[in-house]
Amino acid sequence: MMQRPDLLLPPLAEGWDGGRHQDAADGFALAALDALERDDAAAASDLCHKALAHAPHSATLWNLAGFCARQLGRDADTVRCWQRAIELAPTVDLCNHLGSFLLNMGMHDEAESVFRVAEEAGLADERTADGLVQVASGRKAGIADAGTWNNIGLVRMQLGQQDGAEQAYRAALALQPDDAAAHTNLGLLLESTSRRDEALQHQRAAQRAAPASVAVLCHLADLLSQMGQEDEAERLYHDAIRIDPTASIPHSNLGVLYFDTNRMEQAEAEYRTALALRPDSTSAQLNLAQMLLSVGRLEEGWPYHEVRYAMRTPGAMPAFPETAVAARHWQGEPLQGRSLLVWPEQGFGDQIQFCRYLAMLRELRPTQLTLVCSKPLLQLFKTLDGPHTVLPSEEGASALQQHDFWVPMLSLPLRFGTVVHNVPASVPYLFAEAGLVHAWAERFASPGAGLRVGIAWRGNSRHANDSDRSVPSLATLHPLWDLPGISFVSLQKIVPADESWPVPDQSLLPLGPQMGGFEDTAAIIAGLDLVITVDTAVAHLAGAMSKPCWLLLPFRRCDWRWIRGRTDSPWYPTMRIFRQPARHDWATPVLDVQAALKDFKPPAALPPAYR
Repeated sequence: MMQRPDLLLPPLAEGWDGGRHQDAADGFALAALDALERDDAAAASDLCHKALAHAPHSATLWNLAGFCARQLGRDADTVRCWQRAIELAPTVDLCNHLGSFLLNMGMHDEAESVFRVAEEAGLADERTADGLVQVASGRKAGIADAGTWNNIGLVRMQLGQQDGAEQAYRAALALQPDDAAAHTNLGLLLESTSRRDEALQHQRAAQRAAPASVAVLCHLADLLSQMGQEDEAERLYHDAIRIDPTASIPHSNLGVLYFDTNRMEQAEAEYRTALALRPDSTSAQLNLAQMLLSVGRLEEGWPYHEVRYAMRTPGAMPAFPETAVAARHWQGEPLQGRSLLVWPEQGFGDQIQFCRYLAMLRELRPTQLTLVCSKPLLQLFKTLDGPHTVLPSEEGASALQQHDFWVPMLSLPLRFGTVVHNVPASVPYLFAEAGLVHAWAERFASPGAGLRVGIAWRGNSRHANDSDRSVPSLATLHPLWDLPGISFVSLQKIVPADESWPVPDQSLLPLGPQMGGFEDTAAIIAGLDLVITVDTAVAHLAGAMSKPCWLLLPFRRCDWRWIRGRTDSPWYPTMRIFRQPARHDWATPVLDVQAALKDFKPPAALPPAYR
């Protein structure tokens, strides 16, 4: 039977809220201790995080969460929880426990930092001094085991320490050049930092070292697919399936390849095979959801899409609330006389698209309807009909405890039974502020001269599919510059360093870099006749404001919300879609836009885009 960890539950843990939240935290924490007594660390960990949702500033609970993570072998979570406990209320025991844990993993620099915290706080004892001696001794002896370095790299990577992780993986390979695990992990890190050519070298080295490893083959195939080498990637997935016909991951990943290359029937078959082999595979469920949604089978896709919550990632922005609130997760219960908080998800565009459901929620007559959003959207969302209160995501966790229910924003289409023919598409539902519209209008050149067309050609460079969904250069749009009677306005808030600017022979008013929050973007859009953009939040905002918007979409990995094969969008009535016919072929849709621009006339009457 497990022993109870030290420093667990004083009568009232510092940092706990009073009243019902303290009672709830106490209850979950005591239940977690009971679970540990039953040797059920997994249940204890879940209960502990439920307690933390009510008492997020309790060092005692973070200590307990770290203990549970250690029992489960989750090294990075152990470090993360104990670090948080020390930040909140350092004690000599906590510092010594974490320092020794890091020391045992060979993480000498990290261990010394923790022991020094105890010293600087005047808490050091003999164990602290001994720990520092062991750090010095360990550094002198060095780490002579590739596996230890690889594990250090994994923990550092999970803690967000990419540079340190890379150093660890390279140290492992210096000791054992044919270590497949170190090659694979270094390859994944390099891929995540857009160093794909070097990543490919390491993934091929991993394949040479472990040619029969399903995981190694899949990692190599994943990278090849990203790099446009789909034929070789497909062969590798089939090799992995032959090696282990019971493995779910090769089928799911092969489905992604088929999805990316617009082979929808084959993609669906692979996803369903993956789920038949492993029904609890969250990645296969999400992949199937996105495939179904992308072909307009919304009724089938939304339920699978709910797996997002199970896949929540610590540190994601905006992150889901912890599991403590799962019991109050709104499933469609009556809201009259009750309060509901809508939690934001994913990127700015997602929040702009799905905040439309707040008006429908208001019709259910809750006493309090609160919308939480990313801070740059705060002022814009205050123009939205529906919510009583709009809060930035930084205040969401504390506000959550004052509501009867919460719901993730992207769960609302499921709750309201949304299918293609009943998408709530009444626009505009977001508005610019009249004062800002007039202020920005003064910056437009040649007022009243011809069409005013806003341009956004690049998306978030950190997006996983940015290389496909963004136009590689503003120069790609050069056929548009030849059209007479058009004034172009840049809505590109950040112009990449490698971008040629300004474009020769083209007067493009660079308002984007002057914008603050999305309220400024909305004010500029309100003064335009048309917006031409790649798949970014600008597209969603223009559509939500009922502004004519022409959307340029990639061939590969086109987002599910734009529904394959359509030139319009059920979500945005004023949107027109121009698609690549093949990967990297932006010339065709740009020429299509050029031809359409020649005949474009602004609608005679549109709802006002500002208030």
